[in-house]
Formats: sequence, structure tokens, C-alpha cells
Amino acid sequence: MNYQERFITVPDELKVFVRDYAPVGAVRGLPVICLHGLTRNSADFEAVAPRIAALGRRVLAFDVRGRGLSDRDPMPQRYVPPVYAADVVHAMNELGVDRAVFVGTSMGGLITMLVAMMAQARVAAVVLNDIGPVVNTSGISRIATYVGKTPPQDGWAHLIALIKGTQGAAFPDADDAFWETMARRTGRELPDGRIAFDYDPAIAHIFEQPAAAAAPDLTPIFKMLDNAPLLVVHGVLSDILLPEGIAAMKALRPDLEVADVPRVGHAPTLEEPAAWDAMARFFSRVP
Repeated sequence: MNYQERFITVPDELKVFVRDYAPVGAVRGLPVICLHGLTRNSADFEAVAPRIAALGRRVLAFDVRGRGLSDRDPMPQRYVPPVYAADVVHAMNELGVDRAVFVGTSMGGLITMLVAMMAQARVAAVVLNDIGPVVNTSGISRIATYVGKTPPQDGWAHLIALIKGTQGAAFPDADDAFWETMARRTGRELPDGRIAFDYDPAIAHIFEQPAAAAAPDLTPIFKMLDNAPLLVVHGVLSDILLPEGIAAMKALRPDLEVADVPRVGHAPTLEEPAAWDAMARFFSRVP
């Protein structure tokens, strides 16, 4: 294990888990905070975080509440991005991080925007992974069809097949090793030997809200990133971030850098050469 395990108690007494990777060698930049997507956890960054740490940056990869090793919330109505963002700001305080570069995948990008709204000066630069102020509602509807609705599976092979069935269109060139890695990152073994997704099914509560069916207007919070250098990683096959979503961001941020990841949908793992090379260049020139 190349990181320290941190458990941060947030104001409502839940514990939020953070993987804390030390910088390799001399510190050469601000810490990097990595925030995963809706049903994922810090394991999504298990390959990328050490690469970032090798650039001389501390890396903090979160399990958002209700995922991974973080506590499940007894109040599902708190499974919303503003609460997640408040948890991140609190954890930054506890971990002594005044400013950071943020890497946010999907929901993690939305959380990043909300952190900027709460404490703009603390967001030094941002990588948004397949998310922006304009999102495609059909992609959101697709995600809503399966979140929180999958019962535990009878073994890893069953979970692998299930993930491949729901995510195959996003990774048409993936091999068996890819799908097993994704399953191991997103699943956990229960005491009875069955395998479940490593999140609280109650996170699906967000889709029960009346506004969930409509595309939210994220422009006001996206504008909170105006003072931060910004890289967008875009899965070319994505059904969440479409070309018009990229165009909307470029209209708001003419200096926007976009890294298109070919033959990948929502969301890139960030291990793809097109994604990682763009990120490495980005990290070389931001604080």
C-alpha cells in the first residue's frame, strides 16, 4: 500500500476516508485532491495517484460519504453534492491543505465546482473529467436505471459480467483484464461471500428528486472556476458530456484546454495516454 489511510470526522459525525499519497522526492507543487464519480470510490485513482505523486505532489483521493471505506449516511437526503463539497472543505482543514489542484470525475467535477463556490481561493487549478456545465439528460437517465438497484452477485465473475453489460459501450476496446480491474475497484466481498457494489444503495435518493429528470444549469457554479487554470478530459463516446457541452465551456472559458480520449465514453479512467499526457503537461505548469 503506497498511501496512508486517513479517516476524517466531518461535522455530522460521519467518518470520510481519504487515501493520502506522499509526494515522491522534493515537493514540486500544491497537493492534488481526486474526487470520484457517483458510484465509485478512491480506488478509481489507484493507478493515477502514484503517477501524480511521482511529480512531487501530495495526492488525496477521497471516498465520498456512502462509498468505499467512508461511513454510510443514515439520512439519505444528505447524499447530495453540496454536502459532499462541505466534507471536502472540512477535510482540507483537518489535513492542513490550504489550496489544491482538483481532479474531479463526473460527480467529482460537480463537487469541485461547489468547493470553488464555498471557498474559491482554495481551488488553484482543475481537471474536469467528462463533466461540464451542460450535461446530457439521456446519459443521466441511463445512470439512474441501475444505481442502487443491483443486488449482490454470486462471485466476482458475475459482477464483472454485469459491469461489462452496463459499461461496455463506453469502453468498446477493453479486454478482460480491464473489466476485472474495474470490478475490483468498484465491488467488495460481503461476509457471506457474495460481491456487492461498494456504495450505499441509498445514494440513488438523488434521482428521486423532482429536478433529477431535468438538466441542471451548472453555469453559475462553473463560473466559480474562472480564476483557475482548467483542463477538461473528454471521452469522445461520452453520453454525458457531448460536443455541445464542450462548446458551452469554450464559450465561457476561451482558454479552456480539452483532451479528447478516443474510443472511450463516460468516463475516462485517466490512465489512457491521451488523458494522462494532457494531465502531466497541465501539472507541469500549474501551481
